[in-house]
Amino acid sequence: MKNLKTLLFAAVLFIGATSLTSAQNNVAHINKQDLIKAMPAYAQAQTEIDKLSKTYEATIQTSLKELDVKLKQYNAEAETQTEQTNMDRMKEVEGIKQSLGEYQQQAQKDLQEKEFNLLKPIVEKADKAINTVAKAQGIQYVFDSAMLIVKDGKDLMADVKKQLGM
Repeated sequence: MKNLKTLLFAAVLFIGATSLTSAQNNVAHINKQDLIKAMPAYAQAQTEIDKLSKTYEATIQTSLKELDVKLKQYNAEAETQTEQTNMDRMKEVEGIKQSLGEYQQQAQKDLQEKEFNLLKPIVEKADKAINTVAKAQGIQYVFDSAMLIVKDGKDLMADVKKQLGM
């Protein structure tokens, strides 16, 4: 009877250890953000976004300089103008400031949209490669290692980069 209990206990330990080992083999991690940043298409997209951003910034800076010149001129001439002229000029300046603010908001929106549209296919390609590697290796769960505290599972970075031809 004692041998049976010992045998049963050993069998339970063996089954538990086996299932724990197989569960660990089905879990992996990858830093998806690092993977995306390492992809050549990301650098191209970032260059395009930076170029568009600089174009918007140059336009905004030019408009701000023009507004500053106009303000200095209006302030210098304020004493020689009628009150109505000064009020009209103040309204004009406020209209320019409002237009410039709207342009800045639209530029920011356009940049975000452009970034999303350029990065979407890159992210999809990375996801597809991660899925392909995980399936090929029999991995059931892949976690983003940027958010993990303990990283004892398999790191798929090298395998996914190989899948992407990097």
